[in-house]
Amino acid sequence: MQPLVAVILVGVPLVWLVAFAAYAYLDAPNHGMDRRKWALIAFFVPLFGFFAYVFERGELDYDPSEDPYAQGNDARKAGLAVHERRRGEKGLGPAGTEADDEDDEDDEWNDPDGIDINDGQDENRAG
Repeated sequence: MQPLVAVILVGVPLVWLVAFAAYAYLDAPNHGMDRRKWALIAFFVPLFGFFAYVFERGELDYDPSEDPYAQGNDARKAGLAVHERRRGEKGLGPAGTEADDEDDEDDEWNDPDGIDINDGQDENRAG
C-alpha cells in the first residue's frame, strides 16, 4: 500500500476521532458532564458516540442579565434592540427608501406614490 493511501485511509479518520474526543473533553464541563467518560465514548464509538454526546448534553440557559442588548436587563422589554451607534437615525421604508411617517399617518400600508388602492372603490360600496 502506498503511503498516501495509508494516510488517507487511516490518518484522516483518526484525526476526526481525536477531534471529536477533544471537543467532548473540553465542552463537557460546561454542561455539567463527566469529561473523561464522554471523550472516551466519542473516541471509541466512531461518529455515533460524538452525536450521542451532542444530543445528551443539556442546553445552556439564557441569562438576560448578561445580554447587552436586553434593555434594562429585562428580556420582555427588549423588543427590537437598536445598536447605540444607530440611535436617532431615520427609519427606512419599503425597499430601503426613507420612511416619511409624518405625511402618511392614515396610510396603513405605506404605498408608493401614484398608487391608490381605494380608487373609486369606496364610492361603489356606498351606492
